[in-house]
Amino acid sequence: MESINYEIGKPVFGNFSSIKFAYDAFKAQPIDEERLLPEGAMGASRPAKRRTLVSEAPVAGVGTFFGGRKQTITFAPGEKPGWWIRRMDLPEQLDTQMDISNLWTSAQNLVMRSGSPHNYLRMVEHIVALKLGLDVDNVLLKVNSGDPPLFDASSLPLIKAMEHAKIVETEDDATYVTVKEPVAFGGKRGDFLLFLPAEGGSKNLRIDCAISWNTIIGRQRVRFDVTPETFRYASEARTNCTYQQYLAAMTIGKLFAATRHWGYNKKNILIHGKDRFYSEPRFPKDGKFLEPVWHRATLDLMAALALTGADRFCGTVVSYRAGHTLDCDAVRALYRNDLLCRV
Repeated sequence: MESINYEIGKPVFGNFSSIKFAYDAFKAQPIDEERLLPEGAMGASRPAKRRTLVSEAPVAGVGTFFGGRKQTITFAPGEKPGWWIRRMDLPEQLDTQMDISNLWTSAQNLVMRSGSPHNYLRMVEHIVALKLGLDVDNVLLKVNSGDPPLFDASSLPLIKAMEHAKIVETEDDATYVTVKEPVAFGGKRGDFLLFLPAEGGSKNLRIDCAISWNTIIGRQRVRFDVTPETFRYASEARTNCTYQQYLAAMTIGKLFAATRHWGYNKKNILIHGKDRFYSEPRFPKDGKFLEPVWHRATLDLMAALALTGADRFCGTVVSYRAGHTLDCDAVRALYRNDLLCRV
């Protein structure tokens, strides 16, 4: 496959020479899977109107952080632009909009919070990614705790719940943002993100994402245009962890509140070691299992890109070895430095 060249652009944070060094490693990594729109479809691939739901749809599963409890979230029509969280067990609190200004932390997972310290929802990345992946703009998410459910099929049950609620267009035009110019963000471990503007008024979003692990996962890279079909395809890609991390959580981790009640098991996460997988991997492709890179590209990176309030994000995003913190720091910096514009 012919090598693809991206403009690195102006570093917003990180050292240009370090970003360039990491970019050369990224560029040398072959693409394992591509899912691109036909040439003529790029300009009209996304709905012109804002979309919401017709009715409510609950979905339940074992708790992510309190695995002994069944947790339910309910997707409901949104009366306001954007995605909002309503803690039904905290009726005195206002709804929390899922945007970058309400991100509490991205240290291990994305946590949204506003008002009271108790008015939060953890692990929102696997939920809010649906905003961008399905182009559903106005949603109210009703929850009874800050602990979302886990599923063996990752985020696919969430998609099915929204489809059951029926996605419909509103009378309002969808709004889009993109970067004003090519910009780069460098991390501290050979990781980077590149943001390139949407060209010629296109409202398409293209992602080129690569990871590199020193385990059986190895080097993986996917390049795709974001569509509901591709997002649904990738939605079964689970969170992953090393066997050492899993073993620690299941043994000594029982002594600590942060890991004592985890709902993770060998079905709902991908466990990997130096030379083998300890749970059944998904997304086979030419001798590899691309589940980790599809999860990273759609349910992690796209979650951060969805934190644009009522707007949809468009353009091209290139990611190499990045994670939650770099993703969210970059999106926050786009706003802080006035680097976004309407399309």
